[in-house]
Amino acid sequence: MIVVTGASGHLGRLVIEELKKRVPAERIVAAARTPEKVADLGVEVREADYDRPETLKGALGDATRVLLISGLDANRAQQHAAVVDAAKEAGATLAYTSAPNADLTEAALAADHKATEAYITASGVAYTLLRNNWYHENYEQSITIAPQLGAVYGAAGDGRIAAASRADYAAGAAAVLAGEGHEGKVYELSGDIAWTLAELAAEISAVTGKEITYQDLPKDDYAGVLAGAGVPAPMAGVLADVDVQISRGWLAQTPGTLRELIGRPTQPIGEYVRTLLGR
Repeated sequence: MIVVTGASGHLGRLVIEELKKRVPAERIVAAARTPEKVADLGVEVREADYDRPETLKGALGDATRVLLISGLDANRAQQHAAVVDAAKEAGATLAYTSAPNADLTEAALAADHKATEAYITASGVAYTLLRNNWYHENYEQSITIAPQLGAVYGAAGDGRIAAASRADYAAGAAAVLAGEGHEGKVYELSGDIAWTLAELAAEISAVTGKEITYQDLPKDDYAGVLAGAGVPAPMAGVLADVDVQISRGWLAQTPGTLRELIGRPTQPIGEYVRTLLGR
């Protein structure tokens, strides 16, 4: 059985749909903290609460492959470890959605990913690390509000972002889960073309016909903008730090690995902008 944890989230649901294109639905399990949220996916549903290890043993007991989609809670490194332990006990291969260059980057956002990767490699479980670059969807609010503000705000300077769509990353995860020869691999996954926030602003301008500029701010000022938009202060600081790391080249690499896994080009940011703005 292929078990996808965190199946009720945006990425998890897409992975399930991609898996159904590759393997019989009877071989797929959607594991979620709230099972009723995934009852519509057309596969077996099991409860899997990262904070209740006993549910993980039940959800992963007959698993041959497990996708651990990283959590969002403050204690997620501990939660991830519980899933790793359950996958190892089941004798399953584990794929984990990590962060770009998680073992090397100084980005605060990647700290829990680095800890989880270390736990996985030390555990002895067979694994594949899926180091997903930034998601187009991370800029959804910035893109939709830019025509009103006349600007995209950030602290990334002219750093490049090799983002891809959530659907692209889901297809990559499904290819690994349904395929062979991925054990022990560390995949740096990204979009085909890296772009700057100034180029994102230009794409929005082209779609809307309005002049949209990129306003580059100091880190603390950008954190303040995010907090003013409703992002909790601690997370605003983490996201502003992401931009600083972008300015230093953290998300610029385009190795083409994701394109190779999914057998097609990744979605260009311009196409995402047009789709999002309905043009």
